Amino acid sequence: MNMQFYRKLPIPNEIKEQYPVSEKLKECRDACVNELKDIFSGKSDKFILVIGPCSADNEDSVLDYISRLRTVQDKVADKIMIVPRIYTNKPRTTGDGYKGMLHQPDPNADPDLLKGIIAIRRLHLRALDETGFGCADEMLYPENHRYLSDLLAYVAVGARSVENQQHRLTASGLDIPVGMKNPTCGDLTVMMNSITAAQHSHMFLYRGWEVKSEGNPYAHAILRGYVDTKGQSTPNYHYEDLIHLSEAYAKSGLQNPAVVVDTNHANSGKQCLEQVRIAKEVLHACRHSNDVKKLVKGLMIESYIEDGAQKIGADEIYGKSITDPCLGWEKTERLIYDIADVL
Repeated sequence: MNMQFYRKLPIPNEIKEQYPVSEKLKECRDACVNELKDIFSGKSDKFILVIGPCSADNEDSVLDYISRLRTVQDKVADKIMIVPRIYTNKPRTTGDGYKGMLHQPDPNADPDLLKGIIAIRRLHLRALDETGFGCADEMLYPENHRYLSDLLAYVAVGARSVENQQHRLTASGLDIPVGMKNPTCGDLTVMMNSITAAQHSHMFLYRGWEVKSEGNPYAHAILRGYVDTKGQSTPNYHYEDLIHLSEAYAKSGLQNPAVVVDTNHANSGKQCLEQVRIAKEVLHACRHSNDVKKLVKGLMIESYIEDGAQKIGADEIYGKSITDPCLGWEKTERLIYDIADVL
């Protein structure tokens, strides 16, 4: 085997014992999960905003950002449920580049996965404790999910992972809503198959155990656009796309038909400021069709303190993304209030 076994890392239970969740925080997280389940099942008509940085790159600025969301959430709580993005793993198309806080808790230092495991748990724990938010993360590595399983309220399976068997089977055993993105090629059949797999029960191998999942009735679609055969970004958030997905759900027999529309990635062509227009277009589609309104449970928005993105370096700007460009705070705050007004 052409790899060096560098060191044995602590198992999730050992990390959980070092950084435990109090009973009060467990109740807080569970309340967030139950509220999300009510929305996805149709018991609640609140609108979900999964919102935050492309990557959680700095503990201080991420918590600063989330504390600002807390202030806004309290003002729109009757209409909107905010789920902050704390994305601690960054998928890379070629495998190169910054892979997120799990790999590099300090983006300017060498990878250190032991420090990374501790850093991501501490960040999610502080967010729950200091703001009351159960947050979202991407399940890039299914075997690592248990390091955060008692803290997360929402998980997304990315466009490059959605066809992977281990991601699908792991999603079927989670007790929180899981969003399955359409693949980068845009084939909705792949996404619908992944939702079907996640909603069904399975026997499979997980972290050295033979396990049986119960199936996750809250697995749902995320539309994020796709890249065509010429390498061009192609959106799939338009009214016709949402109607098509509604029809696909109607034929599928799946539980709790739902979609969260990702306003960035290929839907915006990574033009982060377009997210404002895209969000409002999706809301317009919801007003135009009751079927679309029932299907669309929320939006996923990439947002941080400063507009845009920057390269990693000594002169980094506080609260500006070091991965994909994000919508800045002033525009984000205005957008949330605009969404609440429309709702």
